[in-house]
Amino acid sequence: MNNLRFIIFLALSIAVANQVVAQTVKNGRKGDVFVDDSGVMRWGHNKEEVKGFGVNYSVPFAHAFRSGKKMGADLKKEMQNDVYHFSRLGFDLYRIHIWDTEISDAEGNLLKNEHLDHFDFLISELKQRGINFVLTPIAYWGGGWPEPDLETPGFSHKYGKEGSLTHPDAIKAQENYLAQFLEHVNPYTGIAYKDEPNVIAFEISNEPHHRERPEKVQEFIERMIASMKSTGTKKPIFYNVTHSIQLAETYAKAGIDGGTFQWYPTGLGFGKELEGNLLPNVNNYEIPFEEVWEENGLAKLVYEFDAADVMKSYIYPAMARSFRQAGIQVGTHFAYDPTFMAAYNTEYDTHYMNLAYTPSKALALMISGEIFHQLPMNKVLGKYPANLNFGNFSISYEKDLAEMNSEEKFIYTNTTESRPKNIKKLKQIAGVGNSSVVNYEGKGAYFLDKLEKGVWRLEVMPDAVLVENPFGNNSLKKTLAVIKHAEWAMKVILPDLGPDFSINGLNSGNEVSKNASESGFSIKPGTYILVKNGKKSRSSYKGWSERDFTAFVAPKTTVERTYLVHEAVPTLTEGEKHEISAEIVSNKPVEKVEAWFRNGNTYESVQFQQKEAYNFAAAVPEKLLKKGFLEYRIIVSTSEGTNTFPGGQKGNPGEWDFDPDAPYRIRIVEPEAPVYLFNASEDSGNVVASWLPTLNTVPAAHPGEAEFRVNVEKLFEVDPENTEAEPVYDYSFRYNFNRKVAGREEALEDKTRLIFKEKALNDKPVKLQVALVMDSGRSFGKVIELQPEIQEYEIALSELQPVKTVTLPRPYPSFLPLYMEHNIQEEFDLKDAESLQFSIGPELSETEQQEQHGVGIVSVRLE
Repeated sequence: MNNLRFIIFLALSIAVANQVVAQTVKNGRKGDVFVDDSGVMRWGHNKEEVKGFGVNYSVPFAHAFRSGKKMGADLKKEMQNDVYHFSRLGFDLYRIHIWDTEISDAEGNLLKNEHLDHFDFLISELKQRGINFVLTPIAYWGGGWPEPDLETPGFSHKYGKEGSLTHPDAIKAQENYLAQFLEHVNPYTGIAYKDEPNVIAFEISNEPHHRERPEKVQEFIERMIASMKSTGTKKPIFYNVTHSIQLAETYAKAGIDGGTFQWYPTGLGFGKELEGNLLPNVNNYEIPFEEVWEENGLAKLVYEFDAADVMKSYIYPAMARSFRQAGIQVGTHFAYDPTFMAAYNTEYDTHYMNLAYTPSKALALMISGEIFHQLPMNKVLGKYPANLNFGNFSISYEKDLAEMNSEEKFIYTNTTESRPKNIKKLKQIAGVGNSSVVNYEGKGAYFLDKLEKGVWRLEVMPDAVLVENPFGNNSLKKTLAVIKHAEWAMKVILPDLGPDFSINGLNSGNEVSKNASESGFSIKPGTYILVKNGKKSRSSYKGWSERDFTAFVAPKTTVERTYLVHEAVPTLTEGEKHEISAEIVSNKPVEKVEAWFRNGNTYESVQFQQKEAYNFAAAVPEKLLKKGFLEYRIIVSTSEGTNTFPGGQKGNPGEWDFDPDAPYRIRIVEPEAPVYLFNASEDSGNVVASWLPTLNTVPAAHPGEAEFRVNVEKLFEVDPENTEAEPVYDYSFRYNFNRKVAGREEALEDKTRLIFKEKALNDKPVKLQVALVMDSGRSFGKVIELQPEIQEYEIALSELQPVKTVTLPRPYPSFLPLYMEHNIQEEFDLKDAESLQFSIGPELSETEQQEQHGVGIVSVRLE
């Protein structure tokens, strides 16, 4: 019996050891990561450079945890599903600022509660997928956002962020907490975090805002490091250094192994989608204290980044490129929306990311991960726009497209005309839309992975349709995007498969079994195996676990009614052809879509045609394109009846008792009429500007007019996060007029003058630079002097000269450049203009730079 027990014990021990060793070797993590003398993180077992890319994700804590409980979600199952998507996107890194306030008491003792349990479980799931971690044990945040903070037991709740950095008892609590957290053994892995092979680094705390003397700050950091090292951990310890960067040398002297950085190049909280070319905002990532880092041999990692309030996919790979140029080894996007609540985007409404709900953006992160792994650190790629094509990667603002095109991988975020570099060597395809190898009518992402010669695995995500502004005031009662499992045509054109391969379902409940005809077939969301005619498939393939091979994770269809998304252009030119289009998704098949038009006493109805998935369009009849006001409603008919938009009310305006919402309305003007680029009464809410308490819109003297006011008391104020920055005397703001002129593009051809209706505030003249920003990012402008009474000012377009392009919205961290550096040589062309840029600061004397300046703008037009 004793021998038998010993044999069983030995067998189990060997099995567990082999499993751990196999996992460790597979993922290249024998030995702790270390930072070498040149400031590069390297793997302990092979000395290779550490590279990693992934996301922040917070289901075990705060709003996500509470929301999941309210919604009745199985949070552990939901985390498993999202982690599968992380691996599907190729992520190999995870970062989180842990809500210490929910898992500690006021003395810093670790509380073993449901938050810690769910966190431990998540870490175990990530570990099984070979995903590494950067853990930040202290967040300093309350757990409420976006709801009010709740009573929580932790020291952060008692002392707040400022108190936690200075109060003696709070500092002791943090020392206690850090040691206990690192010593904590995860029950799902059996490993303490201080020893966890997949932990590549610890970051002490999230965004500390130090305001004390350097010696006190250094002492604080040293105490935190000492507490963590008292556990015996050998992990690199990082500190956030993008706040109070005047303390860079203090941070370096405190004994850290590296610094953590973040980047929000489009600001935060605009409340709606930002428009225009935002590549100038991500042209480079300049670190003012780079020399300090080099002298001290410190590493760099990015703990958070996002292009907030942007739904486009082109921008993330440009950010990844700029990070690698800056010598950054790992990066994590902020923040991945849990799928169970992604339809509402309530966790952080200025961010939005989820494979199912934002497929193009998710594939942009997939490409970004490839950039982090392929592009060498510190490689100089030139100035914009030369840096839009590098290695296996390309970026296009005009097409909203990012691509990776290598010998073995072809990944694209939108329809592309590119062809794979070597179609015979392809092993992985991922995309949204159409390409030379995959044609697909649906709106979800798809993945093709080569299992062996003549055998491919196909995974098709369901369609995602955005039905509301995702960046506004969100709640769990407000659906922003819907999911639909629809059947669409697909073509997979690969020599390896031929034209008549078989398609068989793999995921649970998927019983599809069919053959392609000339490479084409119909497909529903799911996972499939595609096999060349004459080839036999197998039940398992190298590199694919059983659960991953048959996996399919996606939300169920959430469309419960008819949705219509449409925005009318504000103005049209008389006689100019115009097509209106709408995106329509319904829980029932759409049988008919029509518009009922009216201009004066002329009426007409027109039926829409379906152009592509969910997109319907119709041309406005010529007889209605006359000077006046074109009003229309769109009526959608399904088997359940009709709905009239705007509003989506049941029924149609032909019914005697129907009380419709106000119609869509377009002004139609004669061809020679001015083209308005900005009108304060309509457009001031869309001006991009750094917040000032004096920003305001007030009624103007004439009915229907308003005045957008900008009053700047100081053109330069010391930034508490960068107190030693060189003064730049500039306050700029911008308005993108792309949508405003969408119906008047032909009328732009004969316009030669810019007319401004505006004035100076504060009863004194002011110099204002007005510029047109091209879609390339280059700007052309001129300084005019405004007088204190409202009047019109004129600039001939021929007078405009190249001026600096200001990166707006202002990025965070605030030390990043105000002006874009570029090598654009294109000449001014009005048809390429997309924004107005106003700047107070150019051509001011030193005395004037110190004065208060203000402007009031009523309108800007072209004549």
